Amino acid sequence: MSIEGHSTAPGANVIVEHYCEHRHADGTRCKEWGGWGHSPSPAVPTRWWCFEHFPHKTFEQEQALRRKREAAEGGKVIQ
Repeated sequence: MSIEGHSTAPGANVIVEHYCEHRHADGTRCKEWGGWGHSPSPAVPTRWWCFEHFPHKTFEQEQALRRKREAAEGGKVIQ
């Protein structure tokens, strides 16, 4: 893989891995990828969560997640 044409700005080509910040009741951390980030302003570092633990979901997103969980309990597969 060539780096030709990539930015030379400091930190532009740095890959940052972020996993879900949720901690379970037993103190262990969620092992899912944190694809849902949130920061109230540019001055505050972004916090990351998996979709299941993302605290800023809309009502519609919450309902879709609930239906997916219910279907999984019944043995159905919903994507």
